[in-house]
Amino acid sequence: MPTITEEVRRAPRRDAAANREALLAAASATLNEHPDAGLEAIASAAGLSRRAVYGHFAGRDELIAALIASGATRLNDIAATLDHPHTPTAIALLGARLWHAVEHVQLLAAMAVREPHVDQVAAALAPVRERVGELVTRGIDEGALRGDMNPQTLARLIERAAIAVLLEASVARLDDAEGHRLVMLSVLGTAGLGWREAGALIDAAPELAYCPAPAGVGTTAGAPTAAAPADAETGEEARA
Repeated sequence: MPTITEEVRRAPRRDAAANREALLAAASATLNEHPDAGLEAIASAAGLSRRAVYGHFAGRDELIAALIASGATRLNDIAATLDHPHTPTAIALLGARLWHAVEHVQLLAAMAVREPHVDQVAAALAPVRERVGELVTRGIDEGALRGDMNPQTLARLIERAAIAVLLEASVARLDDAEGHRLVMLSVLGTAGLGWREAGALIDAAPELAYCPAPAGVGTTAGAPTAAAPADAETGEEARA
């Protein structure tokens, strides 16, 4: 059984881990609203001091690099574990899953056009693009998707169609169910399905049905609500 002294030593490390997660969550939310926000604004949003940021990250670029890696990991995991024998359904399902990771997609889309992060985002999301390309190639070979362009071009257009809806959601204030359906309609339309055909597929496939987020999970951003940070002065000098 741990001694009292061992428990005391572990507490700062637990606080440091909580503070790091709070900083990442605050940075994601803040940079989604204001892509040029500085460390002071991010620290304030996390309820921490600027000094606490430097306990975890050497500077703004390192913090953003950690966000890109975290967001890309989530999206890559979604793509890697997703499949369906009916390729249009698989593509619609991928769009729907990305909708529920909208906060990560918005941030990565914003960073993808900003130096010095362009190459980093492209490299981090390579597994997602590879998976979309595989699905598109399969769908074209099956005759299930449009065949009037090369697979690489169609895959990029499908990816951009999904991102366009995800970004539009923050402007149009789509609710979770609306966004879930619209992103599927958008990617299916780009893939070559007519709007009636796409709507019928979404209505018929149980895998594509909208399921409300569980209690405690935010629906506006499609991601879990950030946990409250640990005390700003506890363990702020320690790296997680």
